[in-house]
Amino acid sequence: MKQRHLGEFEELVLLAVGGLGEEAYAVPIQQRIEERAARAATMGAVYAALDRLEYKGFLVSCLGEATRQRGGKRKRFYEVTGAGLAAASAMRHARERMWDGIERQPSLGLE
Repeated sequence: MKQRHLGEFEELVLLAVGGLGEEAYAVPIQQRIEERAARAATMGAVYAALDRLEYKGFLVSCLGEATRQRGGKRKRFYEVTGAGLAAASAMRHARERMWDGIERQPSLGLE
């Protein structure tokens, strides 16, 4: 059975893929994470997370056309699946429920 847990970095990668739409391939995914999450992301970590997310059924990928700029190499594009969207939504709701508990603590001064 495939693991359905979504790790923190996997969540960032999944959200980056969803936000990039048709331009979701490794380089812009890495850039989006670094820019929007203010977090360093190596290409190795991005590729590893993409592989895990695809294995879990949260992403699908396909190869684009070969281009001259890439020396005839093709880009691998990614897309969020329904299961991936459901996993991201579940993480969002879990985080909101956790924050709700923190915000209700008067000693933390967040009210």
